[in-house]
Amino acid sequence: MPRVFKVHELTNSIREMVEMHFPFVWVQGQVSNLSRPGSGHVYFTLKDEQAGLQAVWFKNVQGISRRPNQKNPADSLQNGQNVVCAGRIGVYPPRGTYQLIVELLQEQGPGELFLCFEALKARLKEQGFFDPGRKKAIPCNPDSVGVITAVNGAALQDFLRVSEEMGLGARIIVYPSLVQGETAPAELARAIACACAHDLAQVLVIMRGGGSLEDLWAFNSEEVARAVFNSHIPIITGIGHEVDTTIADLTADFRAATPSHVPQHLWGHRKDLFIRVDEQEIYLLQAYQRFLQARKDYLVHTNKALSWLSPGRQLQRREDLIASLERSLRRESRDFLDRYSRSVDEMEERIKIRLGPDYWDIREQYVEYLQEQILSRARSFWEDRLNRFYSMQEKLKALDPYAPIRRGYSLVTIEHSRKYLRSVSDVSSGDDVSITVLDGKVDARVRGQRTEDRGQRTENREQRTEDHAKSVAGSDRGQGTTPSAWQADDR
Repeated sequence: MPRVFKVHELTNSIREMVEMHFPFVWVQGQVSNLSRPGSGHVYFTLKDEQAGLQAVWFKNVQGISRRPNQKNPADSLQNGQNVVCAGRIGVYPPRGTYQLIVELLQEQGPGELFLCFEALKARLKEQGFFDPGRKKAIPCNPDSVGVITAVNGAALQDFLRVSEEMGLGARIIVYPSLVQGETAPAELARAIACACAHDLAQVLVIMRGGGSLEDLWAFNSEEVARAVFNSHIPIITGIGHEVDTTIADLTADFRAATPSHVPQHLWGHRKDLFIRVDEQEIYLLQAYQRFLQARKDYLVHTNKALSWLSPGRQLQRREDLIASLERSLRRESRDFLDRYSRSVDEMEERIKIRLGPDYWDIREQYVEYLQEQILSRARSFWEDRLNRFYSMQEKLKALDPYAPIRRGYSLVTIEHSRKYLRSVSDVSSGDDVSITVLDGKVDARVRGQRTEDRGQRTENREQRTEDHAKSVAGSDRGQGTTPSAWQADDR
């Protein structure tokens, strides 16, 4: 009887054989299905034209591939890159799969599919396929939706399951198509054209579950992109996972993260719709109550206005107004008489006080007081004016220009310059001078000069004489030049 292995026994035997025969290998391929969980490890698939190999690059060995002054190479790893990995083949028993445990990774540039994708993307962008201005708005709560996907795919089941909880019911028309393989682009384009020809759906949904770059390649074809671009019906896509972006996603009018998110963009949640209906019902009832209350208030106001405008009400208002005016007139007349009676009494008392016997005695005393004040102020005025006259008279005497001459001084003027003689240096021998004395002038000629030191007392006396002469000469209005010095008669 052949030996019956338990699962773990067979798995461990395979693990020992694989790890023994492949302790360290170098593998070249293209990165696909790249995943970076929160643990820091990197999971991806190495693929070529014929096969694929699962690979894991643990966080603790990622630094081995780092070059000097370079960031962590795991951060720059992208889908579609060609890489060369070095590591060992290991078996993961819980899943029964084998994988490459990467210890060293070197980038070899982008892969062929990735380059094709970027080239087509750039070309269609230049033709305006991705222009936001041409994209159509997705209708809200559509009644009919066309779905283009694989009939047996999980994406359709997820879409239908979520749609049951959304909206208030809609007709869903399925246009079956392959979503993977060589004939998938043609079938997708045919399904889009068929839906546009039927024109039964308000919006078209193109969706597919997640997969590698090769699995989603049908949605990166120019044929599908042109079918989406030429559709007159708005198109929403839900292809792969949130990180997967295809040419169809970029061309469509709206892109959902996953197929399950598409219903959330088409319809609101049914519970939320019921809540909104309840809220609208409450708002409608409140608005109706406010309308009724406003009509009631209007009727009450109109009734009051009509009663106010009735002839009987107008006569009653006129009578009330006349009675009110009559009361006001009587009250004002009574107040007027009372005020003027009090005013007459007050004026009578004032006249008695002003024109009584004491009034004239007080006035006579006041007139005598004013006479005394006038006489006193007149005497003070004349005494002040007389004192000012005497003072001015003394000042005039002091300013008499001939007073110094009467005391024996004389005034000397140089003929050629018409200046007063101040110093012996002001004249030269032969200069003509004019000497003013008390009773006239004397013409003379200079024969010589001499300088004498008269001492401090003589200088002080001459300085005082000169200052006095200046003050006297300042009042002489007959001379054109103010005298600046008086010369004593040395004879």
